Amino acid sequence: MLSWSRFKTHFYHNDALGVSLDVSRIPFPDEFLAQMAPKMEQAFADMAALERGAIANPDEHRMVGHYWLRTPSLAPTPEIRAEILDTLARIVSFTTSVHSGEVAGPKGKFKHLLVIGIGGSALGPQLVAHALGHPRKDKLAVSFFDNTDPDGFDYVLNGLRGQLAKTLVIVISKSGGTAETRNGMLEAIAAFKAAKLDYPKHFVAVTGVGSKLDQVAGSEGWLARFPMWDWVGGRTSELCAVGLLPAALQGLDIQAMLDGAAAMDAVTREPHIAQNPAALMALMWHFATDGRGAKDMVVLPYKDRLLLFSRYLQQLVMESLGKELDLKGNVVNQGIAVYGNKGSTDQHAYVQQLREGVNNFFVTFIEVLKDRDAKTSLEVEPGITSGDYLQGFYLGTRDALSEKDRHSITLTVPDVSPRSLGMLIALYERVTGLYASLIGINAYHQPGVEAGKKAAGSVIALKQKITAALNSAPGKAFTVEQLTAAMGVPPEKTEIVFKILEHLAANKSSGVKKRVKTPWFASTYRVG
Repeated sequence: MLSWSRFKTHFYHNDALGVSLDVSRIPFPDEFLAQMAPKMEQAFADMAALERGAIANPDEHRMVGHYWLRTPSLAPTPEIRAEILDTLARIVSFTTSVHSGEVAGPKGKFKHLLVIGIGGSALGPQLVAHALGHPRKDKLAVSFFDNTDPDGFDYVLNGLRGQLAKTLVIVISKSGGTAETRNGMLEAIAAFKAAKLDYPKHFVAVTGVGSKLDQVAGSEGWLARFPMWDWVGGRTSELCAVGLLPAALQGLDIQAMLDGAAAMDAVTREPHIAQNPAALMALMWHFATDGRGAKDMVVLPYKDRLLLFSRYLQQLVMESLGKELDLKGNVVNQGIAVYGNKGSTDQHAYVQQLREGVNNFFVTFIEVLKDRDAKTSLEVEPGITSGDYLQGFYLGTRDALSEKDRHSITLTVPDVSPRSLGMLIALYERVTGLYASLIGINAYHQPGVEAGKKAAGSVIALKQKITAALNSAPGKAFTVEQLTAAMGVPPEKTEIVFKILEHLAANKSSGVKKRVKTPWFASTYRVG
């Protein structure tokens, strides 16, 4: 199947973008692209309707307009266009004030930035911070609260010890009610109070207008508030205030990111499949997975700065495509699992299985042509640099997989720069949307995520019931089964009661004490 002729036929290159795409190692037959053309035409039409402002998320009756963020002239109303441009201008103005010291902490210019968010409100900013940051050049050093793990909060705060007076905090939550973000905000507020700092003079909100967070930030007089719009989903929010504000404060070129995304958007609107890299990739996903997620997607960027790209794509791809129902209401259980780290680390971690184990995947190699910013590179051998080895490992691994009939795509970008990263983000957003159209699902809602939130809420309610029951009978010891029965909780919830009790007993602040007995389920729990 592999040949120079096939490579020439199926190699896409765009000189203006500096981007290449090689799909020749996906063994689709010659007639495949023509056969899929009608479905792709419909996908193009769906995408065009999306960009014109069609309701794309019927669950919430909202549009999906992340494409307008980098080309505001496409926005369906003058009001939305003005909001985008005004917000970008405010980001630039606020950032300039922070960098100049006009907006500062009690001990001078802000030097550190703590970003509090979850999911898309953290993954995008983390990707950009890691990919484009530089310890000596960054205006503000960035750290993140991206979970509700107490030890994680402590780890980050320990790194900021003695520096909170020079730390700016961005809290990102569209609704203002997301538990993980709210918890992180409360932990940060407690830390500022403990340091005797007036926290509202350090805090900035990125949230929906009128949300709980917006109201808190307004009433407490936070430094600034920036909008999150209902037509921007979390996993496509990097190029609105969610991602642009942290990046700008870090000192990165956000306009170059927007320009790169806009340039990629223009190319991926091309109606001819062979001249559209997003259409080609979407069709390769379809062929490689039989259009039903039959294989996983392994993403191998051969660049340390793109380490977090596969994690970013996990949310974008898996949250968008992992759906039980299609657009007609049929049960289809769609999705593509995504995993990966970076090359050549992965060669020493799991390429052995990729080459000789279960053939349940396809690979996307991401090649970056530019090795480093320095003008010269050390020769580790005569005429050979470390970057030459990195390319050698990528090309060698690709061939080693092909020898065993393991299929791959290669995406090549010129460098890791704000423009190139903007292009990558835009490309995968478009691929995901086109693929969703090909398989007939809605990429822009996430009922499974909401189900998980509701289930978590029921656990919190049960925990409160357990602590109330124990506190109402101080000194009395209960087995798990006894306590479950005493509370009137259904027997099928006994396991959850056990897990909550174990967590309480492991944390002294709860006041719950455990007495270990044999068998383990005879152990007792009490307060006092």
